[in-house]
Amino acid sequence: MTPSPLASTAAAIVLAAGKGTRMKSARHKVLHRVAGRTMLWHVLTALRDAGIPVERTCIVVGDGAEQVRSEVQEEHAGVPYAFVLQERQGGTGHAVLAARAAVPTDAATTVVAYADAPLLQASTIQRLLAQHEADDAAGHPVTLVTGTLEDPQDLGRIVRGADRTVREIVEQRDATSEQRAIREVNSGFCAFRTSWMWDELPRVQPARNGEIYLTALTEQAVRAGLGVGALVIDEITDAIGVNTRAQLAEAEAVMRGRIARRLMSDGVTLQDPATTYVDAGVSVGPDSVVYANTHLRGRTVIGRDCEIGPNALVRDSAVADRCRIVASVLDGADLEEDVSVGPFAHLRPGTRCGRAVQVGTGSEIKGSTLGAGSRMHHFGYLGDATVGADVNVGAGAVTCNFDGALKHATRIGDGAFIGSGTLLVAPVEVGAGALTGAGAVVTKDVAQGERVAGVPARPLARGTTDRQTARKDREDGDDARPTA
Repeated sequence: MTPSPLASTAAAIVLAAGKGTRMKSARHKVLHRVAGRTMLWHVLTALRDAGIPVERTCIVVGDGAEQVRSEVQEEHAGVPYAFVLQERQGGTGHAVLAARAAVPTDAATTVVAYADAPLLQASTIQRLLAQHEADDAAGHPVTLVTGTLEDPQDLGRIVRGADRTVREIVEQRDATSEQRAIREVNSGFCAFRTSWMWDELPRVQPARNGEIYLTALTEQAVRAGLGVGALVIDEITDAIGVNTRAQLAEAEAVMRGRIARRLMSDGVTLQDPATTYVDAGVSVGPDSVVYANTHLRGRTVIGRDCEIGPNALVRDSAVADRCRIVASVLDGADLEEDVSVGPFAHLRPGTRCGRAVQVGTGSEIKGSTLGAGSRMHHFGYLGDATVGADVNVGAGAVTCNFDGALKHATRIGDGAFIGSGTLLVAPVEVGAGALTGAGAVVTKDVAQGERVAGVPARPLARGTTDRQTARKDREDGDDARPTA
């Protein structure tokens, strides 16, 4: 989206100070997640995408201030958002007044947004800026964002005069029965002529509960004969705050629908969009197919022509072109081209798979690198291992990397063959082209090209098979078979 030229000189105040008691949560309301990101993240991203510079955006915090500040700094690392503390809950107008020192003095327009409105879109912000420019030129210092709802519930009603101009905003609790029948509601999202706003806000009288409300500026503009502008949008719910868990779930469904439509318009096939869960910020390349009940989370990037799912969970992972992931979990893994994973594999943080690696049923890998063409087809564990190219890891092979206190590394050279049931007791190295027999317990390094078998593993004589070594172990009393 092309940023609005009007936005570059505007300022934004994001209100994030409320307690959000209806969420019944120890977590601050605006930090609850929609499509994997906090509600506040969505609002800040929409403002940025609309073209309002981050250095001209301030966030008003109050209850849970440090929690909010910490989350923003984590989600937007290095971004210079200004934070303003509203020391007491004195209403929306009081919160905006608290931000006065943080708003650039050259800002002709100030947009006020609410941090609990995750469905707010950059296009709506751009439309508001354009509408406010026209309203301001006509002498109207306030532009509201309004829309109609069949069930307005507790939202403020927009009262218009006979000429259809906005006369006032009446809150549900103060409305007459006639006013409660009005279906046009105030979203709370709005824009002001900055200089007028700073002049008028200090003059607003507190409401009966002692709080100063931003909506009172509408009445003051009308009383002064200046008038109030309004941008009427079709999807008013996009600009309305989330206050309950039920509304959070509704916002999640809307956001997932948006993401699904964007992916499909970009050339991605979703077998069943209703059971595809993709976080905001996830990237999927064209001609990829995402099957049912697949979750793509965090900072995941999927390349072109991939097949993901069904029943896959991929989090914070980079998956290159032409990969296939079936019924498996990837968490912090990097896959190069043509990698196959699953079913029922688990790739944990730090896993790196080179080109054309195959990871099969019941395999678990953590903090390990597999070179190009290596295979781990079923039932094994690699932890803290570096595996070369074209290595075969047999069924049931395990790296014993943890001694109860420290993690130790295993190194396996190119072209090695790790027999089924091999235990590699780290730290240990298996050289290029080496072989371990089935059931071997490798406690010492294996030289390049060497063949070992037994418990503990010993070198095989030239031409000797691991079965012959096992027979000799039994004759010597070193039976490797488990006892009852």
